[in-house]
Formats: sequence, structure tokens, C-alpha cells
Amino acid sequence: MSNYITTPIYYVNGEAHIGHAYTTFIADAIARHSRLIGEETYFLTGTDEHGQKIEESAAKNSKPTQEFADEISATFKNLWDEFNISYDQFIRTTDEHHKRGVQKAFEVMYAKGDIYKGHYEGNYCVSCETFFPKTQLIDDEFCPDCGRSTSTVKEESYFFKLSEYEDRLLAYYEAHPDFILPKSRRNEVINFVKGGLHDLSVTRTSFTWGVKLPKSLNDDKHVMYVWLDALLNYITALGYGDDEAKMDLWPANIHFVGKDILRFHAIYWPAFLMSLDLPLPKHIGAHGWWTRDGEKMSKSKGNVIHPKDVAEAYGLDNLRYFMMREVPFGQDGDFSQRAFIDRINSDLSNDLGNLLNRIIGMSGKYSEYIIDSKDVEKYHSKELQQMKSVLDSLDKYLDEIQMHRYLEELWKLFSIGNRAIEEHAPWVKIKNGQKDQALATVALIANILAKASLRLHGVMPETTKKIATALGFEMSSRYYKELILDDELLNTFTIEKVPPLFPRVDEPLIAEAPKAMPKADKQESENQEQKNEDNLITIDKFFETSLKIGLVVEAQEVAKSKKLLKLQVDVGEDKPRQVVAGIKEFYSPDELVDTQVCVVANLKPAKLMGMLSEGMLLAAKDSDGLSLIRPEKPKKIGTDIK
Repeated sequence: MSNYITTPIYYVNGEAHIGHAYTTFIADAIARHSRLIGEETYFLTGTDEHGQKIEESAAKNSKPTQEFADEISATFKNLWDEFNISYDQFIRTTDEHHKRGVQKAFEVMYAKGDIYKGHYEGNYCVSCETFFPKTQLIDDEFCPDCGRSTSTVKEESYFFKLSEYEDRLLAYYEAHPDFILPKSRRNEVINFVKGGLHDLSVTRTSFTWGVKLPKSLNDDKHVMYVWLDALLNYITALGYGDDEAKMDLWPANIHFVGKDILRFHAIYWPAFLMSLDLPLPKHIGAHGWWTRDGEKMSKSKGNVIHPKDVAEAYGLDNLRYFMMREVPFGQDGDFSQRAFIDRINSDLSNDLGNLLNRIIGMSGKYSEYIIDSKDVEKYHSKELQQMKSVLDSLDKYLDEIQMHRYLEELWKLFSIGNRAIEEHAPWVKIKNGQKDQALATVALIANILAKASLRLHGVMPETTKKIATALGFEMSSRYYKELILDDELLNTFTIEKVPPLFPRVDEPLIAEAPKAMPKADKQESENQEQKNEDNLITIDKFFETSLKIGLVVEAQEVAKSKKLLKLQVDVGEDKPRQVVAGIKEFYSPDELVDTQVCVVANLKPAKLMGMLSEGMLLAAKDSDGLSLIRPEKPKKIGTDIK
């Protein structure tokens, strides 16, 4: 069984940031695990180097476009190499074999009648490299995705008949409910397609930095639209249209992408593949964005996180663990050094590292560092069954790319180990002459660590290799089969003394992000400067907030609370969201059910009185009381408020 795994190819208009690292870490974790369990695995990453934005960025830096692309692409490759990312191929869209494959695909789609020549007149966002019909623009000018001003384009163009694939795409989503992961993102794609697809302009004549059309078309003034060029990398990397020796690896098992490019991967890409008569990837996994201490990262704020700096300060494996453990896949995450330090000290140092330290110490005292599993089943059948139950539960979380749940469940193994030490107290057994029982407990912990490290290897590869070396085995398919699949125990071995894996961290190790001005000082400053410009926000900032029309499907009072109601609100996702709102003084549950509300849909979930709240309702309050903000006329559930 082959497992083809990809990251997006990263755009070379800037250096790698923490979001790029997150995508790459997850893909690397899945690829490493896949290899460990014996699957044929191919892991692709790379850089996207064509388009008007690259041409303009190169000009701003006074460099030839290819030289500029070479330099930025190298920063990505060098960082992944420093991070020991286990990719099998690093593709660049400026590679000649890629260009040949893209031209071949264009020829196939053109010959099929799916690409035709016409004229394009509309609006183009250079930042997003995307065309938008007038109906999707904000105030007839601004990009609906990033909020920046678009430019009016009128030029000859080739078009892809995206509109003809609307029904096929919807049928595919219906037949493959796990095509888009997490499943909560599936509805937004389906709703977009149901809204109607327009034929896609797939060439440009207003700039030259891109893949030329096939010579057979004899039309040199056109270059291909960057998204057609970029998406095809997933098959040109396997030799499509050139040397197709690796095409047997297709289809991909999963494309990992950020949520901002989900539409391209879940709509355009499947349509292109259908046109080429190629199978679709099995899954598209879309993750959220990262903020820092609750704020969007930007160079102007000075709060951008450079992954290399964090890895050097805290350790690469620690960073990998934190990013995959801290945030549910698909949701936005917040990078906080305090939260990171808590994970290191609690999860890694106390739970995992301390367990290894304890058995090294006890085996040194009781058995000259020799550990033998011969009596583990005799004295610890309960713990072995608990361990097996946890191990058997893990695959479902990997299958759904719920890495945080996978790690949360995996950590139960260390709790089993620490409880066993406290309950069986080997030091007491030694004093009572029950040495066999004491050594069996030490061996139990060694086996827990061995099995857990095999399942943790993809996330923390260097740490788990150290654990394996200490416990006398290797990170290999052989030991995965023996210890996980066949449920065997470790053979007798001499444990190796290793330094503590996770030294405690007491203070932040890198400079903190600039703090916001205290509210009182800020007000005083605004008064002095007559409404300081910092009080204004850009349209980009406004569009970071996702507002949606929701329908209240359930409502109930919260016991012991004078203000709170617990609501279930349908915002067009797989299941309703729970929203805890302080409106009990103004609304009864009965008058809210089956009414529409306006929901802030991308707030970080919070707990109120122990209940998870996954959004906020818009309301206005004055001396006459509070009123919920509602649409003037009923709107489709999940409609964006703009």
C-alpha cells in the first residue's frame, strides 16, 4: 500500500513562518508514521514560484525574477533540511520537468474541449492571485478574501470550463464525506459550489513570469494562471507528462493545506483532475491559522514568530509536539510561550521524561540496569490491558488528522505508568523481599515507554530515537510489528543512562511580543492626539472576523446563573455550535428557538461556568435594554455577513 503525502508548495514572496512549519510538521509526522508501520511512503513539499506577485516582489528587491525565486526557495529548503523534514522530493515550479508536465496537462484539457479561448474582463487580486466576478467584490472593488483593492483586467484569455463540473463535484463530495478534513470545513466548500461556478480564466497576457502555453497552440503571448500551474505539481512531481515512472503512487492519500487555499484544492484541483481523467486525492486536510498571544502576526507589530528561533531556543521536537498537541486540526491556534512552557514542564518533563528517569534510577539500584519482562504479565495484567486499550484507540484519530486527540489519548499511557509506580511502590517491594514484583513493575514501565515511543515517533522523531536507544530497541518496522501489532514485550536488555530529556523551563527563552498599551494610557494618548490613528483598523483586519447567519435550534437556561443561556446554533456546519450567551435577563429560551442570529464564528472557544462556548452573538445594549442583531429578512443558514 502506497501513501503519497503532500504539503502545499509554498509561495516564494517571503520566508517561511510558523504556519508553514505547522503544515510541514504535520505532513512529516504522518509520513514518518507511515514508513514506521511499513507502508510505501512518498512525501512531497516544495515552492510555488510563478505569477505576477513574484515578478513584482523581485522588481521591488531589484533582482532578476529567477534569482529572487532561487533565493527564497532556498530558504524554505534549507530550513526543512535543518529541521530534518523527511521529504522525498522538493519540487519547484521553475523545474523544467514540471513545466513540461503542466504543458502536457493543458494540451489534454484543451483537446478535450475543457479549455477554450475567449476574452476576460473582470477584477484580479494580485495578492491572492485570484480572479473575482463583480458580484463577489466588496464595494465593487475590494477582494472578498484579503480585503485589498483589486485591479480591473481586460485581456484575451483561455478559460477552463469549471461550470461544467459543478454537478460532478457535488456528487463526489456526497459520495466521499471524508474527502475534506476536518469534516466541519466540508459544508463551506459545498455551499460555495452550490452558489454556482464560473468558468476559470487560466492564462494571462499582462505579465511574462509563468509557464508558457504548449508549442502546439502557437500562442506565445500567454502564460498560465499560477493556480493551474501550482496545483499540477502534485502529479508533475510523479512524472506526469514527462517520465511517468512514479505515477503509480497517484492518487495522493492526503494534501495538507491552510484553510485559505482550501477552495483551490477542493474545487479547482478536483475539476482539473476530472478533466484529465485522473483519480482524485483521497483527502484534503485544511488547518487553521496561527496568532501570537491572541493577535495576528505582522512585521509592523514586531510579533512574527520565526520557527528557527523557537526551535533553537526550546528544541525542535518540543516545538513539533506543542503545535500538534495545542490546537485541534482545522481550528486557528495561538502561539504563547507560557502555554508552550506549560506543555514542556507538564506533559514532557513531568509525564514522559520523569517516567524514563525513574526506571533508570530504580533499575540501577535494584538490578544493575538490567530489565527483564518475564514477570510483567504475571503481576501487571490489568495495566497491560489498559495499555492495549489505549493503543487500539489511536488509529481513528490519525485517520481524521486529529493530532491533538491522538496525543491526548497517547498520553494516557504515561498516566498508566506513573499510577503503576505509585500503586505498586517497587521500593517497598524491595524492602519486603518481593524483588520479582518490584522488577516486574520497572519492566512494565519500560514496555509502556517503548510502545508509546513507537506511536509518538512521527511527532517527536529525535526524542523517541533516544528513548529507543535507552531501552535497547530501534525505531523500525520490525519493532513496530513486534511491540504494537503482535503485542509482544521487550526482550531482556541493559538500560542506557541518558540525561533528562526535557529540562524544565522557568522563563520565556525568546523575546516576548510587544505588549498592547494599557487601556487607560491608550485612552489618554488618544485624547492627547485627537483620536490616534491606531484606533482605526484596516479592511484586512476587519475581514479577519468571520460573521455568519445562524439559527437557534435549542435554548435552555443555565442553572445557578442569572445571565447565561446555553444555545445550540446552526451556522451551516456538520453540527450546531454551542454558544453560551449572557442574555437571560432579556430573552427566554422559548422566544429564541427557530430564530436567526448573527454569530461571530471564528472566536477561539472559551469556557463559561465549565461549558464550552464556540461563538458569540451580536447584540446592542443601551438604557432600554439589550437587543440581538438579526437579519432584516431570513437568510440562508451559514451566510457570511459582510
